[in-house]
Amino acid sequence: MGSPLLLTDGYKFSMAEAGWPLRPETFYYSHRKGGLQVLPFDVETELGRVVPELQAGDWEYLSTHEYDLGSAVKAALTSKQLTVKALPKFAVFSDREPVFTVSGASSLVSWLEPVLLMWSYRIQVATVAVLRPDELAAAVKTVTCEAQKQLVLSTLDAVGVKAPPITVDSEGYVARVRARVTELAEIVGSPARLFEVGLRAASCPEQHLLALEGAKQAGLTRTSNVYGAQQLGLVPVGTMGHEHIQRYGSDEAAFRAMVERRYQRSSFLLDTFDTITSGIPTAYRIIAERKGQSDSIRYDSGDKEAQYRFAAAEAKRLGIRPVQILEDGFDAAQTQRFEVLRREVGWKPEEQVYGYGGYIVAQTSGSPLTRDRVSAVYKLTQTGHRATMKFGNESGSGKQSVPGRPVLFRRSAGASGPFGIVGQEGEAVPAGYALLTGAPALAAPRVEQVAEVDRRIGLSPATQQLVDELSKWKA
Repeated sequence: MGSPLLLTDGYKFSMAEAGWPLRPETFYYSHRKGGLQVLPFDVETELGRVVPELQAGDWEYLSTHEYDLGSAVKAALTSKQLTVKALPKFAVFSDREPVFTVSGASSLVSWLEPVLLMWSYRIQVATVAVLRPDELAAAVKTVTCEAQKQLVLSTLDAVGVKAPPITVDSEGYVARVRARVTELAEIVGSPARLFEVGLRAASCPEQHLLALEGAKQAGLTRTSNVYGAQQLGLVPVGTMGHEHIQRYGSDEAAFRAMVERRYQRSSFLLDTFDTITSGIPTAYRIIAERKGQSDSIRYDSGDKEAQYRFAAAEAKRLGIRPVQILEDGFDAAQTQRFEVLRREVGWKPEEQVYGYGGYIVAQTSGSPLTRDRVSAVYKLTQTGHRATMKFGNESGSGKQSVPGRPVLFRRSAGASGPFGIVGQEGEAVPAGYALLTGAPALAAPRVEQVAEVDRRIGLSPATQQLVDELSKWKA
């Protein structure tokens, strides 16, 4: 039992080849928002059901689509040697608390991200069923496929809640996706300027294949889902994510590793440290050295319009024409706005493309229980022996991640202080708290047990020290 090896985002393969595929690394899963949530399954058991399984022709398919992989990557992806540190089944967790960590060979623990982020749907179903039962019927009334329905039924069974009526509406879902992609194509003039990045926004792989069918019917030809591309005759795409830059510790080192270890064109992700002071200038230096390679830049967090205007002015000054890639929560209104900006600054239509995830995959599903609703994330926290974190460009904490090998200390009954403290493996348990990570399975929570919980979280001395050191280093 497992998942097809191709069932991940394309950039996982390019980052694996341009990184250190066998290096030990740790990633953690968390929700940035959404309030109290119930974990309805044993993480280690579920992880064993989704590890990648090599199928005949996989390596050849990847090579044909510009993801040539060396022996180290192949060894990592087929090793299945993982260490899990997780909250117990039926634990209740809050915003930004680490739910679990996965450690293992870099390429393998990275590969897991899209399939693990799908778990946010089951967590939300359990949460509504236990903590907000009056909302359950509406939340699961309509699902996209039989596989999603079975997820709902098994989750409700796990928490001991009777399932309400559930309707499977696959045809309607495909039609809604098709209509949304058609609308976007009309805004930009051609579906060739669109691609799909919503694998992690789906509740299950089957839902995402349906979404791709609808998108394909509207003329879209590119997706980040390599398995979906293989199954539906689409083109898999993707070059770089934040983890690649975190591994190298600087935009300069990471960007050069990508272009010096892969012969294909690259897309430079700008915001891991700071888009304007580091990401754009560094990317442009390399692009200027590689004129004619059709390299691109990809925006993520922060004020994208300000970043875009700065990038356009710098490109004009340097005499370069990098392709602009716009993603991260884009919808029809944002697309229209950036088409206006494109014409204003003088980019050609083919020099600006758009990627869509939840907007076409989740927001058309008929369910309010989307990944964006809780902002589920799976982030690199340690590479080798070095802690690392993502900073981003939002004001305040924004998309800042947790470094190290995080665990969760839970406040004991009658004690004062934050609801949870994010600590580090091996750190002493603070007075008035208990180590929740790795604890035995709990009894399913009842709504009255958590209704009035103060959800503040804090950082332990060891975690705060890592954050301070990395923040100082970044500055």
